[in-house]
Amino acid sequence: MTVTLMWEAAAAEGRGPDLLDWARKQARTLPGTPTRREFLTAPDDRVLVLTWWDAPYDAVLPELPDPDGTLVRRQVHRWRFTSVSVEPGA
Repeated sequence: MTVTLMWEAAAAEGRGPDLLDWARKQARTLPGTPTRREFLTAPDDRVLVLTWWDAPYDAVLPELPDPDGTLVRRQVHRWRFTSVSVEPGA
């Protein structure tokens, strides 16, 4: 089974690049090795990190911590998903 952990944070004013850099560094220090790791950004300095793991849904998996309060403007959001299918593009 593939489990995907999603971590999303909204950077404090003007701190988007700093938050992305912080998330990349933190992801490299997590114990274990995900099968895939992806970093995304969105308007308003939001940063999204997705990690895919070959593990059961309820497995204990390493997650990114909360960043220092000076980097974010609100609480971090986290979700866990299981993959149901992968389909080729059109």
